[in-house]
Amino acid sequence: MALHSLMTGLAGVFFMTLALAQADSAALAPEKLDPNFSVTQPGSDLRWYSALQLRRSSAGWPVNELAKPWDRLPARAEKMVRPEVWSLSRHSAGIEINFSTDASEIGARWTLINPGLAMDHMPATGMSGLDLYVRHEGRWQWLGVGRPTESPSNLVKLASVPAGGGMRDYRLYLPLYNGIEDLQIGVPASAKLAAMAPLSAQTVVVYGTSITQGGCASRPGMAYPAILGRKFNLPVINLGFSGNGNAEIVAADLVSELNPSVFILDPLPNMTPLQIAGRIEPFVARLRTRHPRIPIILLGNISYQQAGLGPLNQTDHAVKNAILAPIVARLMTKDDRLFFVPGDSLLGQDGEATVDGTHPTDLGFLRMAEAISPSLKKALDLSR
Repeated sequence: MALHSLMTGLAGVFFMTLALAQADSAALAPEKLDPNFSVTQPGSDLRWYSALQLRRSSAGWPVNELAKPWDRLPARAEKMVRPEVWSLSRHSAGIEINFSTDASEIGARWTLINPGLAMDHMPATGMSGLDLYVRHEGRWQWLGVGRPTESPSNLVKLASVPAGGGMRDYRLYLPLYNGIEDLQIGVPASAKLAAMAPLSAQTVVVYGTSITQGGCASRPGMAYPAILGRKFNLPVINLGFSGNGNAEIVAADLVSELNPSVFILDPLPNMTPLQIAGRIEPFVARLRTRHPRIPIILLGNISYQQAGLGPLNQTDHAVKNAILAPIVARLMTKDDRLFFVPGDSLLGQDGEATVDGTHPTDLGFLRMAEAISPSLKKALDLSR
């Protein structure tokens, strides 16, 4: 597919995109986009709009603080964090595009940063693909997935929608384990396309590991932060860093710059017992310095799925959770807005929830979201 040639038509939207990159697109009003800021593709009825003209949601920092508009950490963080964390922050995990349209057909084309489309235990649809949901009868319903087949650029038809339904709200999830250079949404020339109105005044920030980032969901909407976002109909900012979410104090400094309704902390799978003993309390304390009353939900270490075979297979996570237990008890005696979700409640005990004993499948992520939901509901109620 010679998609590079399709990108040449984007000169007409370059200055519009550049202007939008100087301000957070979440401030855009939900109004119809001007077709003068779209491009057409020969032989197609679709008009293509830069996704930056729509509502960029579940992103922590405004566009004008980022090196590139789909990054997850501000540009200045490159000098603050380890190179591995910075590289992972270029992955677009959790970032959403929210828009409204009456289109009968929705297309997407996107350019990836990294050449690898998939891993040996995670499909291309989750690692490098797009995932589209529509709001239908009061809930978010899955509609279509953008399957990447080439690097760096892909063009797909995400969905066909019955005509005559009027304006509908859509949520498009970006790749979990790849970054994007560019993203456009295509709709028929006669269709209206608008930045969707904000979902909620409340937001959630999740900090953690590869599990938080979304490994190994089959598609981006199945990572547990995304499932929670749909369940509670609010933006969830995904700050999962695969293999590197180990509660460093610099991470606490960055996370504490945000002002959500709730923090969820899920770093234990990346931490050694010694790190748990030395870092969890300082991390929470740093958040509390800036946010003394924002609820915090701390997750225990998941039960690795071989644990059902007996004590010899339980050593790692059991030791971590045993070290965490007195820390949590101590923190909760002086913090009435700290919640704890035990690790053994997150995946279940039947061994069916992961791809490799550690990283959840879609089933595992659904179980995690269900286990976290009661605490999240209480925390959101407190923050109102």
